Amino acid sequence: MSATLESQIVDPEWLVERISGRAADLADAVGKLIRSGELRPGDRLPTVRELARSADFSVGAIVNAWGRLQEQGFVQTRRRGGTVVLPPRDTVPERGIPDWRGVDLAQNAPDLALQPSLSEALLSSLDAETLNVFGRELMTERLRDAVAQSWPFEPEAWATAGGGTEALLLAVEAAAPPGTIVAVDEPLGPGVLDTLRDLGLEAIGVAADCHGPRPDALEAALIAGATAFVFQPGAPFAVDHEVSNERIDELAEVLARHPKVWVVEDDSIGPLEPVQPPSLGGRHPHRVVRIRSYCKAYGIDVRTSVLGGSRELIERAMKVRSHGVGSNSRILQNTLAHLITSADAEQAVSTAHERYAARRTALLKALIDRGIEAFAGPHSLVVWVGVSDETASLVALARQGISVGAGSRSFVRAPAQQLLRLSATQLPDDDGLIGQLADVVAGAVAESSREYFD
Repeated sequence: MSATLESQIVDPEWLVERISGRAADLADAVGKLIRSGELRPGDRLPTVRELARSADFSVGAIVNAWGRLQEQGFVQTRRRGGTVVLPPRDTVPERGIPDWRGVDLAQNAPDLALQPSLSEALLSSLDAETLNVFGRELMTERLRDAVAQSWPFEPEAWATAGGGTEALLLAVEAAAPPGTIVAVDEPLGPGVLDTLRDLGLEAIGVAADCHGPRPDALEAALIAGATAFVFQPGAPFAVDHEVSNERIDELAEVLARHPKVWVVEDDSIGPLEPVQPPSLGGRHPHRVVRIRSYCKAYGIDVRTSVLGGSRELIERAMKVRSHGVGSNSRILQNTLAHLITSADAEQAVSTAHERYAARRTALLKALIDRGIEAFAGPHSLVVWVGVSDETASLVALARQGISVGAGSRSFVRAPAQQLLRLSATQLPDDDGLIGQLADVVAGAVAESSREYFD
């Protein structure tokens, strides 16, 4: 390369040696060089025509790749300065929140600014040989290949559904006939208990300790007649626990004594988990179906979740879906496959996980510093606040225009310690603003306490 004081002009031959592969992979290859530091901020990439002369890439393919890199924040194309590598984007722009009235802290909605672009993934799905071929595929080969390498056990069968909520509903409906009992790993996400009631099912809560759902609580639920166990191995709504491998072994022993009970594992935040959550599927592969949702990581319009595990239970679930004739769009399935294997999407999801964790930690600290009882599991997307009166606290916060979740809706029976649930995903990346929120919460908790004791 030749160099100036401020930047280097990248030799096209040097670049070609490092980006061997298909034209479709050009943006990913250059992005990898930027992330690794081989291409540095200020470096000027070859012009489109220079690179086309040096490589077996069309001008259109290079223009498309440079456009993708610009969209992802790796480069900037200047009128006379060419295409220049930008400083690494370790963060996305911070969101200012001038008014908490517009922030939903109840529903755990993801921050859209932290989700990867879908444009390239959608385009990649349009070259499938089976696109628009008559018939249906419960799971495309492309998606199966992308998912299988990270699945925590060897499934007997695969299928896809819409979002994670739809997949959970299908699996539970297949496992538990109306009028029966389902054991549920508490606390649950918003709306899950309502869904179970809509299915005509009775829920029994399985309480947790610091290692996960308690074996004695699961045993009691199964003795009471539960036909299925809805388990959250990643503990995304935990008050203070994460699931240990030792606890998985203990739960598996309980299930071994109840061989007719199905297990539905709800991996509701999918790629946002920092590590692969443990699974009961390795011990009971014929009885476990794992559901992995991708909407919080990649966006709600991907609308594809994956089911893998027991062949019998998956076949039952697919019969429940549209009387057995429903299937997910091949375009959406292959879009998801692209995202799962994309280095850019992986980086976006990693950034989102870090941001969500930092927001949760900042809110937890701010509340505790103000003398508020606050809790959160190590991988939780929410912060729990202990209150004297849940209803009074909800009303007090509503007066300030702040919407939070009622803790009682996440438990079959309201816990002894009344709780509020605050989502961390919609918080700003600003300790000052989070401190302001903590001040308002502290004031509402104090107000509700006075009303409770008066």
